Amino acid sequence: MSAQSGRVDVPLKRLSFGETRRNDTWWLKPLVVFVILTAFVVCSTWAAFQNAYYAWGPYLSPMYSPELWGSSPHAFFGPKPDWFPHWLPFSPALIILPFPAFFRVTCYYYRGTYYKSHWGSPPACAVGKLQKNYRGEQKLPLILQNVHRYFLYAALVFLVFLSIDAYKGFFGWKEVGGKAFEVHLGSLILLINVILLAGYTFGCHSLRHLVGGGVDEMSKKPMRFRLWKCASCFNRSHQGWALTSLFWVAGTDIYVRLLAMGKIPDFKIF
Repeated sequence: MSAQSGRVDVPLKRLSFGETRRNDTWWLKPLVVFVILTAFVVCSTWAAFQNAYYAWGPYLSPMYSPELWGSSPHAFFGPKPDWFPHWLPFSPALIILPFPAFFRVTCYYYRGTYYKSHWGSPPACAVGKLQKNYRGEQKLPLILQNVHRYFLYAALVFLVFLSIDAYKGFFGWKEVGGKAFEVHLGSLILLINVILLAGYTFGCHSLRHLVGGGVDEMSKKPMRFRLWKCASCFNRSHQGWALTSLFWVAGTDIYVRLLAMGKIPDFKIF
């Protein structure tokens, strides 16, 4: 105790990994997140390397969209190009998946989840972390998280292609022997998929800064203020958009895959 100030200096004890005085089930949330994210990474990686059963009729799996080169009618530039190295495994998904994958990996919300669930940094509030030192995101490898704003631009472009896929789900039946416009269960699944991905993308923190950042007086920029408010509205439910869109992308791929394998029918609504 200091005689002059009456202050008591209490040394702080660094908690070891997992150590805490909490008596609740703090470990449940990071465990659930660990299982969900790990399962998605494993399943999406498996689906990407399959190079099969990713298209059916007017449907294209979102994990393969846009299909630049491939064996389905959706390919923009035809089959596998001759210049592609023969020693590399070829799949249309492997060409495009890194862009949405890094958009999610570097997302502010996902950082806060997998830092806790996979890195234990820390696993939860008032729980000992795995790392002894934290150097911030100003050095390798975490400085690479700053590329998130650039992958946002790619994500916005991908929304255009996914919107075209959703449109084909309703109007592409004439090309496969049906009417010009039909509504199937798969049509709705593809439409909901792009809506959820748009909600997740439009709530991105980087997009909020893109449309509303660097402005001292919003009253002088009414259009940017409206865009910022719109992005902020989506951002308030960023966690919900992030998780539901993640599940829906995986579910949409599974649905198209099962159709292509002939395991399930595609129910026609009208």
